[in-house]
Amino acid sequence: MGSHTIIIQILPENYRFLQEHVRSQVGIVLEDDKHYLFESRLAPIVKQHGLASINDLCVLLRSKRDVALGHQVVEAMTTNETYFFRDPAQYEAIRTVLLPKLKEERGETRKLRFWSAASSTGQEAYTLAMLLLENGFEDWNIQILGTDFSEKVLARARCGIYQQIEVNRGLPAALLVKYFQRTGLDWQLNEQVRKMVRFETIDLRQTMRTLGPFDLVFCRNVMIYFDNETKRKIMKEIHRTLFRDGWLLLGGAETANSLEERFDRQAVGSVSVYVAR
Repeated sequence: MGSHTIIIQILPENYRFLQEHVRSQVGIVLEDDKHYLFESRLAPIVKQHGLASINDLCVLLRSKRDVALGHQVVEAMTTNETYFFRDPAQYEAIRTVLLPKLKEERGETRKLRFWSAASSTGQEAYTLAMLLLENGFEDWNIQILGTDFSEKVLARARCGIYQQIEVNRGLPAALLVKYFQRTGLDWQLNEQVRKMVRFETIDLRQTMRTLGPFDLVFCRNVMIYFDNETKRKIMKEIHRTLFRDGWLLLGGAETANSLEERFDRQAVGSVSVYVAR
């Protein structure tokens, strides 16, 4: 018989341990039916450390001898799905409604601030940068902040280098030609776009008093992972970072849980926009 991989079930007590580990580190609540997620995302770490199973990994984590390992597990379990021009209707709402409004209101200062609150590998923040350049803001003072819990994904974001498969997802060919250069098999964003964005590590559960004020905050497909109390706290903090009438954009599947007291929901085309009071 040839060799084959033996899939060893995660013991119930270890599953609970992993749930608590992720929740305590980043506040993300993983339900009781996410075994496949732990198995697929932690398998490379198990292999890297020469372990036999995720149960062995839990033994190592419990010993608390390797802080970096604990961080590596959390990074593996936080979702980093992103791509250029994700949810195109939101960018169209920004282009047709928010940017003309800002051009009129900020015409004297010519200064705009934006925040991508779960920026992952940077496509969201860079999409916004390209959108601004394409709509007459190239000589404005633009600052875009991209933040994430994971330093690993932010290191990639800062490089601005993307694989062919990544630029194929959502990015119009004309913008690829205009703003990227070939580097080997990959594509690198030019310096004009990269210098509009800075990336920092931030845990959304911490205070955001030092951030802002922003004209727009993207906080898309993040809240679905937090419990209701944490969601309320984060939304209160985000509201503090926004100018009055500033926009908050959530993911398409996310609801306005606890937003009503601080934001007015407005429909812009097919998009729900939350406007700070």
